[in-house]
Amino acid sequence: MTEIFGHRGSAGTHPENTMISFKQAYIDGADGIELDVQLSRDGIPVVIHDETVNRTTDGKGYVKDLTLMELKKLNAVHKFKKQYKHAEIPTLEEVLDWAAKKRFKVNIELKNGIVPYAGMEENILDLIDRCNMDHLIIFSSFNHYSIARLHTLAPDIEKAVLYMEGIYKPWEYTKWVGGQGIHPHIKAAKTSIIQRAQDAGVPVRPFTVNDEKTMSRLFEEGCAGFFTDFPKKAVQLKYQK
Repeated sequence: MTEIFGHRGSAGTHPENTMISFKQAYIDGADGIELDVQLSRDGIPVVIHDETVNRTTDGKGYVKDLTLMELKKLNAVHKFKKQYKHAEIPTLEEVLDWAAKKRFKVNIELKNGIVPYAGMEENILDLIDRCNMDHLIIFSSFNHYSIARLHTLAPDIEKAVLYMEGIYKPWEYTKWVGGQGIHPHIKAAKTSIIQRAQDAGVPVRPFTVNDEKTMSRLFEEGCAGFFTDFPKKAVQLKYQK
């Protein structure tokens, strides 16, 4: 059955990549969440999408240049100021501690394609091990070198390549770089790609799927999963079928 992952939580209705958003995705009935990880100046994995804090917080500057203490002082309510007074940038450890108690799946996207965070993979794997979350984690990245590195460091944790445009036989490509799944942009997730990949034992989870017509198509095709900013809408549609 197609799994629904809350993209940055319930990002369509709540402040993205915050505990408010992740908890809402759980309440909404999602199967898991997707989140993005950067490293603070002091090497702590923090959950934020952009390389800078400019868009989603009331601060300025690169995540890599700010300490955890400095990041924690920022308000990450983003465009939801009317509904929420304050939301922190969470650490990955905070999210994993919470998700472990809920037995909730977490797709961790490593945001190391622009800023080459040294030791990021090892750092995150230490946290996963500490939280006993191996069986509930999927890794993804647009940085396929990172997928290859994770394959060496943690061969038993599922990994998926993220991509925006067509890749020739992506179900073979992901295995070549050490992945097990593919996470294409929805425009690159044609029916034939989904079918051929999953026939080859490679789960397909497109992003970011927000319209009901596309959700319905993916449910009908038995797609392994997808990422959506509106998990509540997706869950309701799934169980109408």
